[in-house]
Amino acid sequence: MQPARTSPTPSDWRLQDAKAQFSALVDNALRGVPQHVTRRGKRAVVVLSESDFEALQRSAASRADAPVSFINHLLAIPKLSQQQERQADLVPNLELQPRKLDFS
Repeated sequence: MQPARTSPTPSDWRLQDAKAQFSALVDNALRGVPQHVTRRGKRAVVVLSESDFEALQRSAASRADAPVSFINHLLAIPKLSQQQERQADLVPNLELQPRKLDFS
C-alpha cells in the first residue's frame, strides 16, 4: 500500500474558495504558511496564525519605539559598493554655469 500523497499547501485563494474551504485555509495558516485571499483577481487580505501576527506586531513595535536621530538615519543609508563607485566615476561631470540675470 502506498502512503497517502499530500499536495503542496496552497497559499493563494480566491475569495469564494476561501469561504468554501475556510477550515483548510485556517489549518494552513496554523502551519505557518501565510494565506493570501484575492478579490476580483487582486490580493486583498492575508490570513496569519495568531503567533505569527503577534510576532509581527512585536517586531513593528520594537522598531517604532526606538527613535532614530537624523544623524543615525543618514548613517544608515546604504553605501555604494566599489563597483558602483567605479561606475559613478565613469559618468562625465557636467560643467554647469549659472545664468546671468539682470535684476534692474
